[in-house]
Amino acid sequence: MNISPHFTLAEAIKSQTALRKGIDNKPDDAALTALKLVAEHILEPCRNHFARPFSPNSWYRGPELNRAIGSSDRSQHVKGQAVDFEIPGISNIELARHIADNLDFDQLILEFWVDGNPTAGWVHCSYVGPDDNRREVLTYDGQHYAPGFPGEIMQA
Repeated sequence: MNISPHFTLAEAIKSQTALRKGIDNKPDDAALTALKLVAEHILEPCRNHFARPFSPNSWYRGPELNRAIGSSDRSQHVKGQAVDFEIPGISNIELARHIADNLDFDQLILEFWVDGNPTAGWVHCSYVGPDDNRREVLTYDGQHYAPGFPGEIMQA
C-alpha cells in the first residue's frame, strides 16, 4: 500500500527488531494519517529535490517496538510523526541543511554526525502540522543535544 507516490506502508513499519521479537508494528488510523503527512511534507520533497530514491532507516515504531529498542515513550516515531533517513550519495549535513532551509518541520536532528565523514549518522525529522511545527533544529552526538548544526552551534 502506497502512502505517497514513492513511499509505502511496508517501508514505514519495517523493523528487524519487530520481526525477531514477533512484534506487530501496524499503525492505528491516527498514526497512519501522521505517516502520510511525513511522507508528503518531508520525504517526497527531499526525494524530488535530490532526485534519488531512498528508503527510510526508521519510521513508525509502535509502543511495544519502541520500548523493545529502548526508546522513550514520548518519541514522535510512536505517533508516526518522525522518520530517520539518509539519501545515498548526499551528505547528511547537506540533507539536514536543505530541510532546515526549505521545508516546514517540527523537529530536525542531525544525529551522530562526524565532521569529515559525510555519511556519518542520519537525519531525524518530524512533522506535526503547519500550526504546530516548532521548527527546532538540533545536533545530537549520542550524549547531548545542541541547538543548530556543527559550526553553527553557540557555545554556552
